[in-house]
Amino acid sequence: MDLCFDPSKAAGYKSGSQIARVLTESWARTNLYCVSCRADRLVPARENTRVVDFVCDRCKEQYQLKSQSRPLGSKVADAAYAPMAEAIAHDRSPNFLFMHYSRDAKCVENLLLVPRHFVTLSCIEMRNPLSPKARRAGWQGCNILLGALPGDARIPLIHGGHAMSPRDVRKDYARFRFLSEQKANERGWLADVLKCVRDLGKEDFTLREVYEYEASLKRLHPANKNVRPKIRQQLQVLRDRGMLTFLSPGHYRLRV
Repeated sequence: MDLCFDPSKAAGYKSGSQIARVLTESWARTNLYCVSCRADRLVPARENTRVVDFVCDRCKEQYQLKSQSRPLGSKVADAAYAPMAEAIAHDRSPNFLFMHYSRDAKCVENLLLVPRHFVTLSCIEMRNPLSPKARRAGWQGCNILLGALPGDARIPLIHGGHAMSPRDVRKDYARFRFLSEQKANERGWLADVLKCVRDLGKEDFTLREVYEYEASLKRLHPANKNVRPKIRQQLQVLRDRGMLTFLSPGHYRLRV
């Protein structure tokens, strides 16, 4: 994988934003690979395809690429809220690729993958609509809340200017592929409970400790009136999938 852009691809462009778009998209066409199968190239999506930038010709996995010259933070600005929310609700959300590049060196510094099976309404945030005086008055974008996702959902393809092994990336992607078998709401619950467990920061934990996140989970899922039973259900799913070990009533151990 070549981590640097080809400046010749942006010849003739003067706008900084246009140059960045052309260079990053050109790099992606040459270097991105599918994380779901062994295809070593992705192809651009058809023009005007909503929420999707690239597609795998072999397995049809879809990807959206977001690029920026500043380091990735706890949230990343995305496109329009409504199409993204609709895609999530109908289980059509893409895999996200978040790129941080060096404007001076014209090279990729970091590239982060968020698998589509972790993309739920819990991790997108509606932005305020544009003012009536704006060119696109009323348009409403969204943010992807990277900080709201468990670490398992943030898979590095490139970190600190070093490319990760595609084999390891695909292995990490496949670990939670079972989430794609569930509806978006159930995936959201599992991801949110997993993040609570990860945030405890220890291998062995108790059900009582996870209950301490009840209020925050209620804010994320206001329609659910039985948060504690839902927490227990999700811990059981994680146990059945080999992520947790049951030690004794109310006591668990992280396995991965």
